[in-house]
Formats: sequence, structure tokens, C-alpha cells
Amino acid sequence: MPGFARLLLVFALLTTTVTSSLFAQKGMNDKDRTLFTEGIMKERRQKDDEMRTSDKSPIAEEEKADFKGLRYFQPKPKYRVTAELRRSDDPMTFKMKTTTDRLPEYRLYGEAVFQLNGKTRTLEVYQNVELTKKPGYADYLFIPFNDLTNGKKTYGGGRFIDARIPDGDTLVIDFNSAYNPYCAYNHKYSCPIPPENNQLDTKVRAGEKVFHKKGTTH
Repeated sequence: MPGFARLLLVFALLTTTVTSSLFAQKGMNDKDRTLFTEGIMKERRQKDDEMRTSDKSPIAEEEKADFKGLRYFQPKPKYRVTAELRRSDDPMTFKMKTTTDRLPEYRLYGEAVFQLNGKTRTLEVYQNVELTKKPGYADYLFIPFNDLTNGKKTYGGGRFIDARIPDGDTLVIDFNSAYNPYCAYNHKYSCPIPPENNQLDTKVRAGEKVFHKKGTTH
């Protein structure tokens, strides 16, 4: 994982930690809702700043001067869900397809089952085998997904969510933190393609929108 991608992962996991206590209760009052929104907006401002200034940013150097920030859906508590985490008894490893001929090895950690837009949904949860060998990433989880906004409101190649292995059997999945792969910003990168089992037959109007580059849509 590139250094800049690791930094974005820290931002995502920090936001999850900061706002998780708000969802330990049933519902949210106005103060909690404000804190929830402010936490996500702060994360987004930090990410935009890194996109604009970091030498590891996937934004091409010649485009940074005109970079005004990424495009996002407004934060919505309904898109932060608590899923039942069903761990695999015998986790299999496989080669995940990418936008190039690169085939990184992933492990199927389990399934996350949750309610979204009035129906029960399921997403497979993975671990990047090489990444888990690095210090600090042994409990890293990766959730790539597609939904019915792909190619319209969001990047056609799907989006990603990062998480950490929880202590119990529930996993908080915050679609407000869903982000685009590097390929959405620059075609020189090789990015994982969400497996067929992670196609959601609903519109997830949360997280990062499609990235517009000089008037065109990737």
C-alpha cells in the first residue's frame, strides 16, 4: 500500500473511532448529529489537503494547481450501519482481479450482513495478505463494493471501505467514508476490482462521488 494510501486509511479509521460512540445509542439527538457531520467533514478537508499537497497524491502534479477538492455526498447517519460479522471458518485466499494484469492475494475474512435501504444486504470482507504482514496492519479489513450509482454519481469501477477487526461479532460499516480507488484520479495505477459477490443492488448515496477531471468523468 503506497504511503499516501496508508495516510488516507488512518483518516478513515480515525473518523470511525471518533464517531462510533454516537451509534451506541438508539437514534441521535441534534448534538450527536452535529458531531457526526463535523467529524466526517473534518476528515474530508484533511484528505483534500493531502490530495492537493502531498508528493504521493494520485492527482497529477500538473493538475494540483486547479484541484478544488473531491466531490462527496452529504453525510447521512443512515449510511453508517452496524453489521453482523460472520467470520469464515476456513478463510480461503484468492487472486483479486485488478484494472491491470496484477493479481494481488487476498483472504476472505468473512461476511458482513446488515440492513440498508429497507433490505438485508451482504458484503464480503477481505484482507490483503501482504499488507497484514506489515506492522500495524494485521487487523486491517478491506471492503470493496459496487452499487447502482456506479458510472453515474460515483466512479464506475466501484468504491472501497476500510475497517479494523472488531473484538466482537459486529462491524460498523460507514458508507459515508467510502472512497475511490487511485484509478479514479489517474489511470497509471492498478486498482482492485470489487468481486461479483460485492455488488449491491441499491443506490448508496454516501461517500465519495465520481472525480471530474478537466470536465470529463472517469
